Amino acid sequence: MLAAMPPTSPTPVNRDEAPPRAAVRKSVRERGDACPGALRLHAADDGRLARLRLPAGLLTPRQAEALADAAERLGDGHLDLTSRGNVQLRGLGQSCGAELAERLYKAGLLPSETHERVRNIVASPLAGLDELPSADVQLWARELDGLLCASARAAALSGRFLFALDDGRGDVAALGADVTLLARRDGSVVVRTGANRSGLRVTPENAPRAALLAAETFLTLAEASGSGAWRVRELPAEHGRGLEAAVRAGLADAGIATEYVAEASEPEPGPGSEPGSGAGSGAGSEASKPDPEGEPPLPGPVLSPDGTVALSVHARLGRLSVAQWRLLATAANGPLRVTPWRGVIVPGVAPAAAGAVLDRLRTAGLITNPGSPWHGVGACTGRPGCAKALADVRSDAAAAVSRGSGGLPVYWSGCARRCGHPQGRWVDVVATGEGRYDISVQGDARSITTTTGPELELKPELELELADAVAAARTTPLTR
Repeated sequence: MLAAMPPTSPTPVNRDEAPPRAAVRKSVRERGDACPGALRLHAADDGRLARLRLPAGLLTPRQAEALADAAERLGDGHLDLTSRGNVQLRGLGQSCGAELAERLYKAGLLPSETHERVRNIVASPLAGLDELPSADVQLWARELDGLLCASARAAALSGRFLFALDDGRGDVAALGADVTLLARRDGSVVVRTGANRSGLRVTPENAPRAALLAAETFLTLAEASGSGAWRVRELPAEHGRGLEAAVRAGLADAGIATEYVAEASEPEPGPGSEPGSGAGSGAGSEASKPDPEGEPPLPGPVLSPDGTVALSVHARLGRLSVAQWRLLATAANGPLRVTPWRGVIVPGVAPAAAGAVLDRLRTAGLITNPGSPWHGVGACTGRPGCAKALADVRSDAAAAVSRGSGGLPVYWSGCARRCGHPQGRWVDVVATGEGRYDISVQGDARSITTTTGPELELKPELELELADAVAAARTTPLTR
């Protein structure tokens, strides 16, 4: 049943503190990382789940067809896109693990059995496909993936550890990665760890190796701390403060020259200097602008430098049917790029055909323009697939989606864990049980919270109350 608001419309109020979140993270992990993978399947209420890591989201047409076949023959006929640009298969049978692994091996999607869960690499999806000058983050992703798979040490990373390779536009740099490579206009790359705004400048040639060494250094500090930390943000404070210095020392030992950058942002061009000249690049001598804050790719066509068109499309609630998936694969002239915003970039479409292809994708139920009411709306699996969920959030989100579009992203969660929620500011709709939802704006200095009343008999006017509350929260102004 759809959770309903009381007959009187609530007014959002500012609170001095964020609403209660899930259980506070313990300082010491008491169990191993159970993050699912392609070989370690997760038992869910709707069958087993496989999560396949796709460095930089890349999939050749042959690999995309292999996943479609696996979803169709072994799973529930759908593919879920994750907030890290990976793909999940659900509804898998109890005894299909060996067959699934064989299919993935043959498609070239499992280069290392021991590293398959740690290949979490996101990269700017439109790098090289639009008119913005960009670093070759796809090359970095391939090199970093090879280095990860060749490192016995890296196999100890958690399946939650994340690398972000940003071409300078600031899109994936905002995803809260553990190690970020951020390209700069002067041709250098800044290596950042965790939430640090500072970083270490290296050459592009050394960037992938520097990212791997930063991850291996994190492992050393995590072990020394005794905390069992899976992510950089989980390191105890004294170890977290020393991570950047330890990374710099490790890079020096590896023969990689670095330069400390107090804030990993673009230098303001000085008198007589041009971008790329290297003028004023000494530590402490830069006048810096804030970090770039690029937006995720909007749905729609993107003109590529080679004269073709790349199509950016999003999946409703992050889920694609096998038929939708195959439409995307057949439209592409080159590898698909799965994005961390539950979308897919379809490259190489002839300009004359782009409009017709977009129409076919829209008719098939995909999000092809930013005016769609589905744009920016996400949800976890919820009931009946997840045992921990307190509501069928996908059905409730679908029922509310027609009440408006635009504004902040909105994410529906079946419980307080908020699996897969976006970064930055978003409208947080969380099922709390007994037909109730908490609605808040996350990412503000304060949180703006509206809470539903008790579960009532479902009536059209009450259904609209919940939908209107979500729509209003999406246009909430920023509070300071």
